[in-house]
Amino acid sequence: MILDILLVIHFILLLIISLRVLSRPELTSSARLAWLVVLFVLPYIGVAVYWMFGEVHLGKGFAQRYEKTIKEIHHNNPEVLGSEAALTDGVKPEYRAAFAYSANITGFHTTLGNRAKLMKDAADTRQRMIADFDAATDHIHVLYYIWLIDGMGIDTAQALIRAAKRGVTCRAMVDGMGSRKMVGSKIWQEMKDAGVQVSVALPVSNPIKVLLFSRIDLRNHRKITVIDGQIGYSGSRNCADPEFRVKPKFAPWVDIMLRVEGPVVAQNQMLFASDWLIENPETPLDSFPYYTNHAADAQAHIKQEGFAAQVFADGPTQRHGSTPQFLGALISQAQHTLIISTPYFVPDYSLVSILCATASRGVDVTMIFPKHNDSLVVAATSRSYYWQLLQAGVKIYEYKLGLLHAKTLTVDGEISLIGSTNLDLRSFDLNYENNIVFSNKALTADIIERQYQYIADSDKVTLAQVNDWPLPYRIWNNIVATMGPIL
Repeated sequence: MILDILLVIHFILLLIISLRVLSRPELTSSARLAWLVVLFVLPYIGVAVYWMFGEVHLGKGFAQRYEKTIKEIHHNNPEVLGSEAALTDGVKPEYRAAFAYSANITGFHTTLGNRAKLMKDAADTRQRMIADFDAATDHIHVLYYIWLIDGMGIDTAQALIRAAKRGVTCRAMVDGMGSRKMVGSKIWQEMKDAGVQVSVALPVSNPIKVLLFSRIDLRNHRKITVIDGQIGYSGSRNCADPEFRVKPKFAPWVDIMLRVEGPVVAQNQMLFASDWLIENPETPLDSFPYYTNHAADAQAHIKQEGFAAQVFADGPTQRHGSTPQFLGALISQAQHTLIISTPYFVPDYSLVSILCATASRGVDVTMIFPKHNDSLVVAATSRSYYWQLLQAGVKIYEYKLGLLHAKTLTVDGEISLIGSTNLDLRSFDLNYENNIVFSNKALTADIIERQYQYIADSDKVTLAQVNDWPLPYRIWNNIVATMGPIL
């Protein structure tokens, strides 16, 4: 009798969830099919999996509160948002479409007068960042997806403690899942005791509540560092050593970071403010300084010497499909060369099609992935697309000296995208991400030089090699890729 009741309940739940999957307008056909396969092939388990991971929501009213917070910040500080005039002045006509699309989605338009330097390596980044912390006079704001208790993590925490003790306003925010060990650590408490304001984005302190009323794998994957509103660090690196002690087997983690100055730093400041305020609504809006202007004579010089840049940020509470559409616009503008590095390649099919079309029309397209990925599922999914990409003329390299974690995209030696976004559905749909897109030949040349260093330390993958893969290996890759839309 009890078993019959359970079967009836399961059938009703299965029917309701199936209808829900079929009615969701934002899902692709492949994603609907993948979920239906999970639901019917894995009885009971499939229903539980969909309950925990099927819907993109963060609890009652979160999206509305987040949107309201962003609107208030933008309304109070319109000078931070850049302008269409700056786009016209700072970006060549053939590359403006992607910048315009980004602005339409995020509200962050183009800014002029930005300067940046590519950090040499992890040690250089650590040294410069800590020195900037120690020189701070007004405030330091940091947000990291992963903050480990290692050399970089301890140095950063101690620098914040020193700054707070000398009267600098310090705010430190971490993702609740990625930095869960840091949140419960001794050094986290020491920061609080020293006066550093600390906060957790998307906390998981009550996992049962999270599982019941939201979704535990929606994360804040951003990496934001702002010092005195004038200096920022942008790129792929978390607050962790390259040895990445939680996954030492795949070390070193190879990242890329820029030290940035100029008005685009204020846009990252605004992004930090939006994340901070959603978790700490009692914080006054005017407690986040935005330094977008300089003395008139200096400003004219900076605009002449600097470059055009803007923030591209996305997350699960923003318009669905924004990131792949933005990347598609950026890739489709390439006329001569396109070079991409990403650790995680689980794209939607539209992005694969654009990459193939770009190579087929004569653009020199190069993609660099890790040879040994920390995720077997991601590695298999990535390689399921190799044949199609190579057939279209895309060059593929696999980096062999560690886990290439750098997310880079360069177009024609003119345009670059640097930040936290991977080319996977998690970054596209589930994570809060932040990037900088800019137009500057000199800095793009530096990034391309770094990309060629990655290539020099990689093995080239050829179409002949892929054709020689054993049949069971190809089947495994394709089976995993079939589940890609729900990974």
